[in-house]
Amino acid sequence: MTLKVGDKAPEFSLPSSTGETISLNEQAGKKVILYFYPKDDTPGCTKEACDFRDSNQDLKKTGAVVLGINVDKLKSHNKFAKKLNLNFPLLSDEDKKVSTAYGAWGEKSMYGRAYMGIYRMTFLIDEHGKIQEIWPNVKPEGHAQEILTLLRTG
Repeated sequence: MTLKVGDKAPEFSLPSSTGETISLNEQAGKKVILYFYPKDDTPGCTKEACDFRDSNQDLKKTGAVVLGINVDKLKSHNKFAKKLNLNFPLLSDEDKKVSTAYGAWGEKSMYGRAYMGIYRMTFLIDEHGKIQEIWPNVKPEGHAQEILTLLRTG
């Protein structure tokens, strides 16, 4: 099943780098920027995380919260968040259930080798838990600004 704009976003409840369990239901009334990224502490993912970090105050002013998610262990998330001084939570989806529900887990290939992994994609979920926008093939640089522009212009 592929999610589309207007669909109800799949519920989740996952441990985070802030030490709390975060669920989508708890975010009701806020816009949620749920961004899936392949791996902690890799060049593209670092660039994307720093972009969200640097834009987070402006994103918050629009009523949005940023949540990063991948299948790395919480220990890895904690180290990555601390190293980059991230000001938003990273969620650990080790069993891949949430990534699969959002269509962010699947077969990838690099240098002709197929493997399973996370697709770099982002979902904007509205205040009522419906998917407002989907970015299926994110380029890390400038992505947070792209979302901010959308939030500001409606």
